[in-house]
Amino acid sequence: MARPGNIRLKAARLAAGYHSQQALADVLGVGVRQVRRWESDAPPWPQPEVAQALTRTLGQDLEALGFTPPSGAPDSGRRTVLAAPAAAVGLAAFPVQAVAVQPATTAEDYEAVTRSHRRLYWSVAPVTLHPAALAHTTLGCALLPETAGQTRQRIAAALAESYLLVGRIEFFDIREPDRAGHTLLRALQAAGEANDPLLGAAVLAHMAFIPAWTGDREAAGERMVAARTYARRGPASAELLAWLDAVEAECETRCGNTRMALHLIGHAEDVLATGSEHASPQWLDWFSPARLAAFKGNTQLRAGHLPQARETLLSVLDALDPTEEKQTTVVLGDLAAVEASAGDPEAACRYALRALDQLERTWYAMGMDRIREVRRALAPHQQQQCVRELDDRLYGWTTTVSALAR
Repeated sequence: MARPGNIRLKAARLAAGYHSQQALADVLGVGVRQVRRWESDAPPWPQPEVAQALTRTLGQDLEALGFTPPSGAPDSGRRTVLAAPAAAVGLAAFPVQAVAVQPATTAEDYEAVTRSHRRLYWSVAPVTLHPAALAHTTLGCALLPETAGQTRQRIAAALAESYLLVGRIEFFDIREPDRAGHTLLRALQAAGEANDPLLGAAVLAHMAFIPAWTGDREAAGERMVAARTYARRGPASAELLAWLDAVEAECETRCGNTRMALHLIGHAEDVLATGSEHASPQWLDWFSPARLAAFKGNTQLRAGHLPQARETLLSVLDALDPTEEKQTTVVLGDLAAVEASAGDPEAACRYALRALDQLERTWYAMGMDRIREVRRALAPHQQQQCVRELDDRLYGWTTTVSALAR
């Protein structure tokens, strides 16, 4: 079996949007053979000028990019990772050759906490769960140098999932996209350590959301190409492939291309209807046919197909499990937006107030973003009593302080 080479540099290159060795070589002003050597199993230490350009371009130091300092350089051996945040330590703490001093049960124990955090995401406040999940990644960084073989691979996969969870919280729940980008890069590198292409596909697809939210269709599209490439190395389940369609549809919608988005959602519906023989990974708990319909309803709304959007979103609201509180907030916000666009401010405010009720129970920044969009759309009706009542709730002490604190 071919050796994977310097997966940390490969992951960082992909995350930065350079989807070929030639692309990175061009921006650094070096030959592609040099990049190929850097991505080999024994990458040579770059020359100082090129090293500065490389670290500036990819946003990590050389050790985090998989390089080993030459003899005579300052000691870069095992670091004390418990004293620093995991996002600062990253994967630079991982030696290429691990020494197994931890028992095989370490992987099972570490995975158990990762699974618990995955379930807690749906009910625990993000500001409470985030530091716990981040501390768990710090522990994973400390354990990897002390494991080898299957134990190391399992811990790396669980670490990648934990980094992915932290990145999801940072992007979707507390709206820190720059921080999420750095965290997701470390998730991709950990997935590479685990040689888990499906997890890599999930991380890359999440990375696509970040540029899509700013309207950068090209950058989002590049990350989706990479995500689909990793998924082909699978085996990928129908649910995972349909979710990739849904993510790309969301990106296209955010970039104003709703026609392409609706085509992608139609394809995702066909994929789910056909199914596949491959089971979905346990971590794929953020997607279902109802979630796909929610993507569809939002796209129909943004495309101006208001009757269709209303019908779709109402069906989603009926289909969602009571525990899916975060998604419920988003759907209520989209229904409010439908009614605002249809010229019914009273109906819009009713849905928006229901969403605020939900946000008081389970905070979700994406849900609050939806409500703020609705309020902006209601500006022509702001003298009406229903809009003033919405303002009283939207700018009440509890809601305002909670939003600013997050």
